[in-house]
Amino acid sequence: MKRITQPHHRTQPMQGRQEEKRASGKSTDDLARKIPFLSCLNEEEIIILRHLIIERRFAKDQVILREEDTPNYLYFIHAGKVKVIQTNADGKEKVIAVHQQGDFFGEMAVLDGRTEPASVVAVEHTRIGLLSREVFHKHFMCNNKILREIILMLCARLRDAWSMAKVMSFADAEHRVRAVLVYMGERFGVPDPQGTVIRFRLTHGAIAAFASLSRETVTRIIKRLEKAGDLEARPHRDILLKPAFYEGKQPRA
Repeated sequence: MKRITQPHHRTQPMQGRQEEKRASGKSTDDLARKIPFLSCLNEEEIIILRHLIIERRFAKDQVILREEDTPNYLYFIHAGKVKVIQTNADGKEKVIAVHQQGDFFGEMAVLDGRTEPASVVAVEHTRIGLLSREVFHKHFMCNNKILREIILMLCARLRDAWSMAKVMSFADAEHRVRAVLVYMGERFGVPDPQGTVIRFRLTHGAIAAFASLSRETVTRIIKRLEKAGDLEARPHRDILLKPAFYEGKQPRA
């Protein structure tokens, strides 16, 4: 990885473009520890990386990247959460994935140069680091260790896509809701003496967007599961999945 001057970058089609600045050293160091294909960089390479990443801030519900854009950047989440969505002809939103601090997105377009297959929207106030496609190809694609980690990363993303496809394979609405909660528990769950707490401010509307159900249907199912002792709604829209949730009626493909 050679030291170079940061190239001039072109602005992507984003709503309400925010103030732009260099990423802090701490943000970059945190990324290097959390993201496998950056964790194999040595100290000198990490220092160079600090000067190559540009940071932008996005408000809740602000579009970061639109479907069919051709982005010139790889996006790193320094803080906050985002959702990856597709919208059908009727304007109904389908959530494909969610990402949080330490995750990244935009890798497909950066690797193959084609348009983005989905839109990305900030779920809450979010800080994003941008690494240009030019820099990515010049400094990362020639590193065999990084290439190996990128292949593993793409496999993990494919497994995530399969998990979400599995949700849609269930005809039964409760199975879909359970599958979404299992997925969110695996991605954002933290251990609790009473089970697993999903720390994502998970609204019934968000679950409905994942499961392609109406919000009213999700609300009825959540209330039924609460009454059965399978889960518990907690403050700040956290959801506690109790042991009974995993022992009960589990979704099967």
